[in-house]
Amino acid sequence: MRNMSGLEGTFLHLETPATPMHVAALYLLDPPTDRKADLASEIRRHLMPRLALSPFLRARLAPMPLQFANPVWIDGGVPDFSHHLRHIVLSKAAAFAELEACVSGLHSTLLDRRYPLWELTIIEGLASGEIGLYLKIHHAALDGVSGMALAGQLFDSTAEPAEVPDDWRERVGEVESPGLGDRLGAAFRHTATQCASLLRQLPGGLHLVAGMFKPEGKGKAAAMRQNLAFGPKTALNVPISGERGFAAVSLSLAGVKEIARRQDATLNDVVLTLCSGALRLYLQEHGGVPRKSLIATMPVSLRETGDTDTSIQATLTLVKLATHLADPLRRLHAVRAAADAAKALTAHARSVIPTDFPSLGVPWIVRALATLYGRSGLAKVIPPLANLAISNVPGPRQPLYLAGARVSACWPLSIVEHGLGLNITVFSYCDSLDFGLTVAHDAVPDVHGLARALTSAYAELEQLPRAASVGPETVKRPLRRRAAVRKPSADAQATAASTHALGAQDVLSP
Repeated sequence: MRNMSGLEGTFLHLETPATPMHVAALYLLDPPTDRKADLASEIRRHLMPRLALSPFLRARLAPMPLQFANPVWIDGGVPDFSHHLRHIVLSKAAAFAELEACVSGLHSTLLDRRYPLWELTIIEGLASGEIGLYLKIHHAALDGVSGMALAGQLFDSTAEPAEVPDDWRERVGEVESPGLGDRLGAAFRHTATQCASLLRQLPGGLHLVAGMFKPEGKGKAAAMRQNLAFGPKTALNVPISGERGFAAVSLSLAGVKEIARRQDATLNDVVLTLCSGALRLYLQEHGGVPRKSLIATMPVSLRETGDTDTSIQATLTLVKLATHLADPLRRLHAVRAAADAAKALTAHARSVIPTDFPSLGVPWIVRALATLYGRSGLAKVIPPLANLAISNVPGPRQPLYLAGARVSACWPLSIVEHGLGLNITVFSYCDSLDFGLTVAHDAVPDVHGLARALTSAYAELEQLPRAASVGPETVKRPLRRRAAVRKPSADAQATAASTHALGAQDVLSP
C-alpha cells in the first residue's frame, strides 16, 4: 500500500469526461527482416510478463469511504490483459494520417478506475508495414521522466529479446487488499505528516513571494518575474469537449543543434522558438496573431539525478514565447531571455515548492471546482494565465526494440484543459526530436495545419545567418557538441506532419 501524494490526487480529481487526465506515447516499430507471420501476437507474448512483473503497472486505486481523502495505491495482482492489452487493425494499406486519427480517438476516452490506470493498444494495418504501439497511463500515476524510465522496463536495448522467467504469474502471486482500518489509518497519518511539512515550508514560501513582488524589486528579482503576466485571448483558449486531435512531427536533432550553435543558444531555446514560430504561422490563418506575446506553461522536473521513482515530482513555470515579434532572430533572443528567467525562478523556489499536501476534503473541493469551471464557460471570459502547454522530456539515446522490432519513433500525447486547448510535448530518442501535438478539437480544428507550421518554422530558423552579436538581455552559453545528421526516410519526406527523428532535453534543464 502506498499513499497518493497531494499532486497525484489533484490530477485524479480534476478529471471529467471533457478533460481526461492521462498521458500517452505512440511508438512506431519497424518489423524485423525475418518478420514472423503474426508479429502482433509475438509482441503481446513479450509484453505480458513484463507488464505483470512491474509493480507500477499492477497498482490500482483503493478509495476512501465517501472519497473524503485521496485513495491509496495497492497491488492489484496480475493485470487483466483482456482489458489492458488491446489490438486494432486499420483499414487495408492505411496511411500515417489514419494512425494519427486512431490514436486521437483512443486518447479521448477515460481510463476505467476499477483497474490499474493504463491501457496498451497494438495497431496494425499501415501500408508501410510498421506497427503502432499506443500506451496511455493516468497522470496521477507518473510524470514524463518516470514514464521514460518505465519504457526502459518494457523494451529491449538490443534486437535480441531479454529473457523473462516462465513462472512470472507465480512470481506475482496472490495479493491481499488492505482493510478499511488500514486505509483510514494511512490517510490520517499521511495528513499529519504533510501538515507538519507545509508548516516548515511556509516561512520560506512567504519570504520568496514577498521578495518577488516588492514594488522596488530590481535586478534578479525583476528578471525572474518577467513571465508572470496574463496571456492574450486566442482561439486556443476556449471551453472544450472530450474530442481530441493529434499530429506527429519529427525534426533532426543535428539540425536543431546546428541552429542553436549558430545563434549561441541552447537546444531548448530553439525548441521553444520553433513552437513560437509555428503558433505565429497557424494563428495568421486562424484568428490573427495577438499584439501581446503568448505564454506557455511548462512542467519542470524537481527530481534529483538518477531518481526514477514513478511518483510525480514536477512543478509548472511560465515562459513568454515572443509571438508578437515577426523577426525570427529577435524572437529567438527574446525567448532565450524569458527561458533564463523562468529557469532562475524555478531554481530559486525549488526548496519551497510542494509536491505533496494534505488531502482531507480535497477530492470533494477539486471535483466540484473542475465541474463548475467546465460548465460555466469561464474559459471564454477570464484572461488565460497560459495559452498552451509545452513539455520536453529526455528520452533514450540508444535504439529500443520489442520482439526484435526496432522502435523508429516515439511521439508523446498529453493533457489539454478548458482554456488550454493545445499541448506540445517533445520526446528525445536516438538522433531526433519527436513532437506530439495534442489538441482539443474545439480549440485547434486543424491540427495538421499546425504540424505543417512547425516544419515551416524549422525551415525559417535554418535560414537565419549566424548571429553577429548577442543582445543585452541574453547570456553567453558554452557550445554543445554536434550530433551526426540523420537522413530523413522516404515516408518522412512524403508526409510533412510525420517526419521521423528524435532527441531532446528537459525544457528548462540547466
